[in-house]
Amino acid sequence: MGTPHNAAEKGAIAKIVLMAGDPLRAKWIAETYLENVSCFNTVRGMLGYTGEYGGKRVSVMGHGMGMPSIAIYSYELYHMYDADIIIRVGSAGGIAENVKVHDLLLAQGACTDSNYAAQYRLPGAFAPIADFELLHRMYEEAQKRGLSVKVGNILSSDCFYNDDPTASDRWKAMGVLAVEMEAAALYMNAAKAGKRALTLLTVSDHLYTGESLPPEERQTGFSAMIRLALDTVATL
Repeated sequence: MGTPHNAAEKGAIAKIVLMAGDPLRAKWIAETYLENVSCFNTVRGMLGYTGEYGGKRVSVMGHGMGMPSIAIYSYELYHMYDADIIIRVGSAGGIAENVKVHDLLLAQGACTDSNYAAQYRLPGAFAPIADFELLHRMYEEAQKRGLSVKVGNILSSDCFYNDDPTASDRWKAMGVLAVEMEAAALYMNAAKAGKRALTLLTVSDHLYTGESLPPEERQTGFSAMIRLALDTVATL
């Protein structure tokens, strides 16, 4: 077993996988929250671990930056390692006025400026959406904890440095909450594979207010998000 990007043996990866953009965040999640942890991948520095949380077998792995990167890793997890559920736990830049730094966002849908869906040769535009049961469970759990969580549309963009300075204004006018770079490809891979996916985000900065979290807090400071994801997973 194994792929050019993942050295895991068959069975080494759980049916439920949390994915984080930064592989060091994946390492921190595994070492901080999981028990009986084993590392299944170090290829290209994209660290992956399997352990237990609340009696549930869970894996956590990095996915890198951008849709091409998460598309490769999530495709292999769904098709080659039999993963059923992938939950992305990541950061996002706020766009909407009612979104604040530290808020949690559940990406019900993921708009995109990417051409990723072209490979499916669909006779129209595909709408990438989350698995509703996962979203509903996680939202209810967040409400019980009194967390500031918002549900809605996000933007998965191919551009971190966009040459069009007005692009965010137009997405904002359509009610988009925040921007990140991966959810749309993850949702499309899940749809095509007949599997399940959800993206949970912490707002790390805001495009309009200028608020921002330092890099070290983005790596290890998202405790509320990680606990919410893992506690929801433990109920599945």
